[in-house]
This record gives sequence, C-alpha cells and structure tokens, in this order.
Amino acid sequence: MTGKQVGSYEIDPAELAPRVSKQLLHDAVVMYQANQRQGTQKTKTRGEVAGSTRKLYRQKGTGNARAGGRRSGTRRGGGHIFAKRPRDFGWRMPRKALQAATRMALASRIADDEVKLIDSLAVAAPKTAAVAGMLRALGLGEKTVLLAPEKHDANFWKSARNISGVSVAPVAELNAWSILRSRSIVMTKAAIDAFRAAAKPVVERKPATGGRKPVAAKAKRPSRAAAGKGGK
Repeated sequence: MTGKQVGSYEIDPAELAPRVSKQLLHDAVVMYQANQRQGTQKTKTRGEVAGSTRKLYRQKGTGNARAGGRRSGTRRGGGHIFAKRPRDFGWRMPRKALQAATRMALASRIADDEVKLIDSLAVAAPKTAAVAGMLRALGLGEKTVLLAPEKHDANFWKSARNISGVSVAPVAELNAWSILRSRSIVMTKAAIDAFRAAAKPVVERKPATGGRKPVAAKAKRPSRAAAGKGGK
C-alpha cells in the first residue's frame, strides 16, 4: 500500500451498464435515504395536551372573540392542529432495478476515472496509521473515500473506521448510494473481478422491426331493429 503503480487493468464501463439512467440512480438514492429515516417524530394534539376543557368565558357579552378550551390549536400552549405521528418512510424498489442501479453507479465512477485499484486492502493488526498513509500515498487524504475489499476483514475495518470521510464496504454490500456519495473508490483487483462476475449483463429491448399481422375483417351482424323491420 505504497501508492506506486505496479500494473494496469482494463475494463469497459459498458460491460457493467450499456447506459446510465439518471432517473434510476435518483430513485435508488432516494430509497436508501428514506429507509434511513427514523420516523419517530411525534407532537401532541389538543386531546393529548394537559389542561382543562372548560370554556374560557361565555360565548356572548364579553366583547372578545368566541373561544373554547385553552387546549385549542389556535392558542399558545395548545395542541398541534396537524400533529406529527410516528411513521415508516421506508419503501422498496424491485431487486433487478437496484442491481442495475449499482452497476450503473460503478460504471459512471469508472468512466469518470474515480476508481483506483490496489493489490490488497489488508493489515496485519488494527492500525489507523497504515490506512491513513495509504490514502495519502494515493492522493486521497482529504476526500471522501469508499474502500471496497473483496471480503470483510475485521482488522482493516477497525483500522479505517476512525478516519473521517472513509467508509468500508465489501464488494457484496455495495449499492448505488454508497458508491455515489463518495468522491473516490478504492477497490482490490479481486473485488472488481468478483463484481464483474456477479453482474449480469443488461439486455435492452429492441423495438420490433416487422409490421403488424393483418387481421381479417369480420362481417357486422344486423341490429335487432333492422332485423325486426323485415320479419313480418
């Protein structure tokens, strides 16, 4: 992990995704962000606020505007008229759409030259200085970086978790959101090979070249009114 170039690796982004759909990537990112919301917000309605329900003063004769109880949503200290309730913001896209979005995200990163390959992402013992030195050698010391090894390594994860802006995810756990939110991606050759092996080619549907089949015309049946006129 010295940052020196020891070889080259050829890959065509079109192999992972023939085209990049911005709408599909947007939908995937919105889904992942929505699923991270806790949804635990809650405020009180006028039925939950502490206080009396007694009418503040009589309806007529005081000169004031008519008013009910002090827990009304129009009064200070009253309940919320449209109170917030705990809810689940999560939703799910089709599995094939998420897989296609992941391939498109990585293909776009490769096309933009934002993916760096390294021989190995492993350390003998948990040591933050080793991973920090590797990032500085690669010129990624001040960027948000996604480190994607082939498999989970506890020592490497412990070494990188204390570095600001650095996240670690095995290649099997990559998704469109984790790929797009980082400025640069560092992968091992084994990881990119595993991703290419698991990625299924996207087959685009081609419009039919042939014309429509001719349909034989059917004779219309006479209406009941027409049939009744000549029936006598």
